Amino acid sequence: MIRVMIPTPLRQYVGNKESVVVEGRTVHDVLQQLASMNQQLSRQLFDEKGQLRNFVNVYVNEEDVRYLQREATPLKDGDTIYIVPSIAGGSSDIASFSYEDVQRYSRHLILPEVGLEGQRKLKEAKVLVVGAGGLGSPLLLYLAAAGVGTIGIVDFDMVDFSNLQRQIVHTEKDVGRKKTDSAAEKIRMINSSVKVVKYEERLTSENALSIIKDYDIVIDGTDNFPTRYLVNDACVLLGKPNVYGSIFRFEGQVSVFDARKGPCYRCLYESPPPPGLVPSCAEGGVLGVLPGIIGTIQAMEAIKLILNEGEPLIGRLLLFDAMKMRFRELKLRKNPECPVCGEHPTITHLIDYEEFCGLGRGNDYADEITVSELKKRLDAGEPLVLIDVREPQEWEINRIEGARLIPLGDLPSRVNELSTADEIVVYCKVGGRSAYAARFLRDLGFRKVKNLKGGIVEWVEKIDPTMMRY
Repeated sequence: MIRVMIPTPLRQYVGNKESVVVEGRTVHDVLQQLASMNQQLSRQLFDEKGQLRNFVNVYVNEEDVRYLQREATPLKDGDTIYIVPSIAGGSSDIASFSYEDVQRYSRHLILPEVGLEGQRKLKEAKVLVVGAGGLGSPLLLYLAAAGVGTIGIVDFDMVDFSNLQRQIVHTEKDVGRKKTDSAAEKIRMINSSVKVVKYEERLTSENALSIIKDYDIVIDGTDNFPTRYLVNDACVLLGKPNVYGSIFRFEGQVSVFDARKGPCYRCLYESPPPPGLVPSCAEGGVLGVLPGIIGTIQAMEAIKLILNEGEPLIGRLLLFDAMKMRFRELKLRKNPECPVCGEHPTITHLIDYEEFCGLGRGNDYADEITVSELKKRLDAGEPLVLIDVREPQEWEINRIEGARLIPLGDLPSRVNELSTADEIVVYCKVGGRSAYAARFLRDLGFRKVKNLKGGIVEWVEKIDPTMMRY
């Protein structure tokens, strides 16, 4: 038996089925049998001479039959045939909505899965996007273009030149502006009918519930663990779906967490990694195109949720590797012992997420040194051992004179190069990785080790502004 996958434009001729099973020894046999099921389908596949139309491609499993034996390609039991017709759009006589609405959303209105009713759902939907950065940029643009009626934006940051490599909602003219202002302006340029609500503040345990409660869907475009757990817990407590996305260097993840129907983020990651162990995009880098890919998938998932169509990524984690151009999918299960959505939850209100993620003011702060203090001691000629735990490519951009490069990943194997008798100062870009390095060394018995607060970024800002900044 041969399974034939039916493309969306042709499903109306086979009872709206995604696939049909037929018998046949060759591709020609199968297509002829398929055509015999419906005269309209036959006209879609074959011309008046009975030849396969040149805008219809056929694949056996993953191979184009044009590079096999064309329609004479032999088949074996269990093979799958894919019919891939050219798709250019369509037209329809629609006497509803305003003239501008019909013109703008015409490609939606002719989709059976959207149509007038679906477009109304999009117009009435309220979506909150947390973060107007790398992931938020494509999210906001595509949600606005799709006609989502109300879009909320939570972001307290300003546009920086370093954002422009990936945050496509902002331009050079926006540098120095609030990201919410810049993003809202671009949304209105795309679709002036969209209502934009700006929250120019950090999302916290104090304001999260009051902000999120008014929205149907929350999309997580954040870049730090405290906010990610905060968004998750608030969505669970309020019964809202959370469209999750994360990126790092060349890889990304996407899922939809909805505790009413499946797992939440804590079911996947019950607790965060130690501070500094997993570098942020600011520290580890990210290919500029990657957030466009992941953010666009998040937008697609949100639209599917609004339309109640397709199969959302609930209970599934989509992994993307840009270097190999490969998608993988993993199953996620609801954890009955999850502290927030399990059978006996222990988290029934929002907590201190900075503290939960190990970023609260604890003993580590007593072992920090400011850039001003470090400069003063270096100028005084004190015998400090300065260790840079960044990566070699960062070291090439800038460095503090006299420092020694030992990347964080190499530190365990090179710790014998250091002496417990020395007073050591470790630094990285902004202080996260070096804080982890300092804790690692203290656990090994290094009692005179300090972390440079703010890292080399703060050194450039306050001590040596002539250094290259990245």
